[in-house]
This record gives sequence, C-alpha cells and structure tokens, in this order.
Amino acid sequence: MFPPASYEYPKTRYFAEYLNFESTENLFDVLDNQSKKIQSLYQNLSPEQWTFAYAPGKWTLQQLLGHLVDTERILTYRTLCISRGEQQSLPGFDENTYLENAHYENQNTDQILQQYILTRQATTALLQSFSPEQWNTMGTANGNSVSVRAISWMIAGHEKHHLGIMKERYSM
Repeated sequence: MFPPASYEYPKTRYFAEYLNFESTENLFDVLDNQSKKIQSLYQNLSPEQWTFAYAPGKWTLQQLLGHLVDTERILTYRTLCISRGEQQSLPGFDENTYLENAHYENQNTDQILQQYILTRQATTALLQSFSPEQWNTMGTANGNSVSVRAISWMIAGHEKHHLGIMKERYSM
C-alpha cells in the first residue's frame, strides 16, 4: 500500500512529519520492519533501562511502549470507523492523560511488549482486509478530514517518530 496523496490529510505539522515516506515504500513492509525493530530493542532491555527517562518529566521506555500501543489502537479504531462509513467526527485524544491513566509504569514489561505485538498483528490483519474503496474513504478525525490510507500511514509515521526519539535521546 503506497503512501497517501496530500489531499488525503490535513496540512498540520504532525501529518507532514509523520507521513514523510518515500512513494515506493510499502505500508505492510514498514509496519513489519518497525515491529521487528521494537521487539528487538525492548526484548534486550534491562529492568533499569525499562524505567529510564532521558530527562525529568519525560516518559520512561516502559511508558513510551505503552504510548505506542495506545496510539496504534486509537488510530486503528479510526481506520475501522471511517472504512465502515462512519459519518460522525471521531474525537482526538490527549496522550499525556491517556498515559497517566494507563499506569504502564506499574505493569509487567513482558505483558506490555505482548500487548504491542498483538496490537500490531490485529492492526495488520484489519488493514489487509480493506478494499481499494475503503483505503480511499474519507472521514473526520480530531476535526480534520482524513483518509483511511493516511491514518494507516500515521500508525507507521508515529512509530517512526518515536524510533527516532529512542535513537536520539535514549541511545538505542
């Protein structure tokens, strides 16, 4: 599945940053490679590394993985709703409020990683089920007109963003 055209998403900073992919890239290859990378990185963390934050008030690697899970679930839900013809505007979310209420810092790290793996599998299965018409379906999420394709690529773009932060600020 090729990246979205510019008319399929709003001209906001996040969309511009997160949808920065080459036109030849395939969404399913990107998602698969990212999943392998995340699993490899997290499977080799020590307990101290799981709880490391690069600065006061920043998320630990444990919380960051939980954030990836939550965000992917939300974005995948949006693709489901819009692909099925939902006409209502889907709400945005405050990632900090979600993280505060998820309590990932108190959860078992193996279970968080398992949530990540299963969420990615469920996401991929859903996206692979879409027809060409569903990929092109437009809806409204967080007050913006957006296609199923654009939201699907946002999943990959969001993770790409955080993999960059992990490399830059967590030395991974």
